[in-house]
Amino acid sequence: MSAMVKRNLKIYFRDKASVFFSMLSVIIIFALYILFIGDSVNSGLKFLPHPNRLMRAWMLASASITTSLGAYGVMISDRENKAIKDFYSSPVSRRQVAGGYIVTGFIISIIMSIFTLIFGEIYLGLAGGAVLDIETLLKLFAVIVLSSFASSAIASFIISFLKTNSSYSAASTIVGTLIGFLVGAYIPIGSLPDNVQWLVKYFPCAHSAVLYRQLLMKPAIKANFANQPASVLKEIKEMFGIVFVYDGHTAPAWVSVAVLLVTGVVFYLLAVLVMTWKQNEI
Repeated sequence: MSAMVKRNLKIYFRDKASVFFSMLSVIIIFALYILFIGDSVNSGLKFLPHPNRLMRAWMLASASITTSLGAYGVMISDRENKAIKDFYSSPVSRRQVAGGYIVTGFIISIIMSIFTLIFGEIYLGLAGGAVLDIETLLKLFAVIVLSSFASSAIASFIISFLKTNSSYSAASTIVGTLIGFLVGAYIPIGSLPDNVQWLVKYFPCAHSAVLYRQLLMKPAIKANFANQPASVLKEIKEMFGIVFVYDGHTAPAWVSVAVLLVTGVVFYLLAVLVMTWKQNEI
């Protein structure tokens, strides 16, 4: 399986277009913030001393979790050009073939998330934001691994039903845009209707956003809310999805960690089962 993972990684990173489209949702979020979202949201935060720092950190946290779906293009290409049949004729089991694609997606998701974080940190530093310390960066790496585990699991399950590059492209566009809204990447969660907020809070990938925001926005929160009432900070945290509140109770970080772990395990198992079942049909 390791040989197959290496092969898939080489194919993926050799295709510059594939890498670009994996980052497309991130580019869209940055563009939306710079052109539209930043000014409109900042206008409501003028009472804070450094609203731009807060919003830039929020934007980076939202952008860091939208890179998983583009990691599975290699599998779709192998299906469409029938190259996958060559693997079936080898001594490698079909579950190992499926596992090779899934591990590839997981690794690519981690790599692209780290790249997004580095790019965002450079942007924040140039824009006057706080550069994160080593301890926070290590915690962020753990969140990246956990987030990639869950998001790539969901992506692998969706991709397991697709056979052609055209269907893959359509699904990537639709799902990528939908996830952007469901994790509060395009619009602050508090600005959404109540029923949509409920949907966001129960969407697994949104819990990745919560963990990212709690770490990335910590310096900006400290700089902006040192002299603000606790009630104002609580309202802002709920508005921007820094915490999730259920029936008046704020969910601690371990709840988000548990949701992501369970999501990853369940959807990876489902993806392997579907891939194996569909491969047995060939």
